[in-house]
Amino acid sequence: MFTTRPTLQGTFGMVSSTHWLASQSAMAVLEDGGNAYDAAVAAGFVLHVVEPHLNGPAGEVPMILAPKDGDVRVLCGQGPAPAGASAAHYRSLGLDLVPGTGPLAAAVPGAFDAWMLLLRDHGTKTLAEVLRYAIGYAEDGHAPVERVGETVETVRELFETEWPTSAEVYLPGGKAPEPGTLFRNPALAATWRRLTAEAEEAGGEDRSAQIDAARAIWRTGFIAEALVRQAAVPTMDTSGTRHTGTLTAADLADWSASYEAPATYEWNGWTLAKAAGWSQGPAFLQQLALLPAELPAYGSADYVHLLIEGCKLAMADREAWYGDAADVPLETLLSAPYNAERRPLIKDTASLELRPGSPDGRTPLLSEHAHAVAAGEAGFDAMGIPAAGAGEPTVAKDGATRGDTCHLDIVDRWGNMIAATPSGGWLQSNPVVPELGFPLGTRLQMAWLDEGLPNTLTPGRRPRTTLTPSLALRDGVPVMAFGTPGGDQQDQWQLHFFLAVALRGRVRGGLDLQGAIDAPNWHNDSFPGSFFPRGMRPGSVTVEERMDAGVVEELRRRGHDVTVGEPWSEGRMCAVARDPETGVLSAAANPRGMQGYAVGR
Repeated sequence: MFTTRPTLQGTFGMVSSTHWLASQSAMAVLEDGGNAYDAAVAAGFVLHVVEPHLNGPAGEVPMILAPKDGDVRVLCGQGPAPAGASAAHYRSLGLDLVPGTGPLAAAVPGAFDAWMLLLRDHGTKTLAEVLRYAIGYAEDGHAPVERVGETVETVRELFETEWPTSAEVYLPGGKAPEPGTLFRNPALAATWRRLTAEAEEAGGEDRSAQIDAARAIWRTGFIAEALVRQAAVPTMDTSGTRHTGTLTAADLADWSASYEAPATYEWNGWTLAKAAGWSQGPAFLQQLALLPAELPAYGSADYVHLLIEGCKLAMADREAWYGDAADVPLETLLSAPYNAERRPLIKDTASLELRPGSPDGRTPLLSEHAHAVAAGEAGFDAMGIPAAGAGEPTVAKDGATRGDTCHLDIVDRWGNMIAATPSGGWLQSNPVVPELGFPLGTRLQMAWLDEGLPNTLTPGRRPRTTLTPSLALRDGVPVMAFGTPGGDQQDQWQLHFFLAVALRGRVRGGLDLQGAIDAPNWHNDSFPGSFFPRGMRPGSVTVEERMDAGVVEELRRRGHDVTVGEPWSEGRMCAVARDPETGVLSAAANPRGMQGYAVGR
């Protein structure tokens, strides 16, 4: 079978990420004797530098990890709403939605502490050893991908008129970063150099003590002080008004990343593991639970229609039941009786309704805004944001962003495995903190301002996130780590990828990861979006031009509103795998966007 690239195979280590420099930096750590977790931290900090339009240190990162001979765990790097970030407070400001940019949308930053916790508990390298790659690219420069400069040009007027600290970094001399030139962020490099020096002084020769010292500096030292100062600056956001944020020194000091058990579902001999209902991860599992025992032919119109309609039901439940402000009834949502009851709702024609279920007889609750968009009373493109493609951010001139994110997967020669989806804190989210070289994030935009919902903006609770890395096991043994950027599309593209792996042929005796990534993909927007302005398009389906024309025609006949996109525009999957019988490692990366890369040997 022809694929854009080979599925890599080897025995030493495999890395796949959304940028070649992150992938190669991770591989360099493996070559230097580090394990998958050392490599992941190094790659994560490189992604902050080379994909600043997609993630940053003050963003968030959920991870799912499978240590050799250890239990699969989720490492939550999603910070909660600050103590002052209540729905009532935001309503008192005249807001109906959390702004898509600015300090009001900033959760407690989660990414940095999560990476540090991973390094301390599961890595072997020192702080300086894993940060040196990011420091080098920030200090000496890297050749930026096209999308960095395109994003900066989109928000140029905002930077020049309202966010001057961002203009200083991303418009030096009035010019946006250009491919083929070197772009530098010396303030970010200086931040990591100072952090490392202070952590080494505080922690002495002890590796773990140094890492804990770095965590303390982030929470209570010079970094915390700068973040709090920036949050207090009146900042123009997507509401058209300048607001100050709610983040305080106490919010930063009181939070740390944490481990938790994954949500899991058994399907045809596979166990799929995701983050729990504070994320959208279980929507992947619900889509599997809705599948009938016998599936239509792979890639047929019946097959694509079935997955589209099952996704609509799962995402409707996401809207009604997921969130950290309530107990999510996951056991029922994934149960056989519940899904047997829901499955007949999938008809031969496209549904145009938002139809959450009633687990345990409970009445689903939707926000006023969700009711409005479902009834067509609030337009999908209220901010003039077109549908996202290829997992890159779709950015409006006011910085409103949809479809952000990075991803990385790593497996090492010992069998340690990790999938991580860093996001948030991107360059268009908030003004750059001048002392640090990076901005605050905007994840609170995913919470509602209606009271009493599972995803109501609530102090101390995590906003429901779209970030959703995946791990697959066979007979209880971790086999594959995978994920993608793409906001609300993530658990659509990942499901399509996983089923392609599970249902199609093998390559070189192993999983056909590259073939599954390359297969024509699609997504739908028939549910309220997670990003400001939170719209939806009932019945919409966006497919790649490479999808069979007969399938597209049949989908339209069934009532789907099909948009045919560019040939390579849907998804940015990454994946690694390990065969537990042979020890052979595999990796593949997405060709869409022309920057994802897998490396290994």
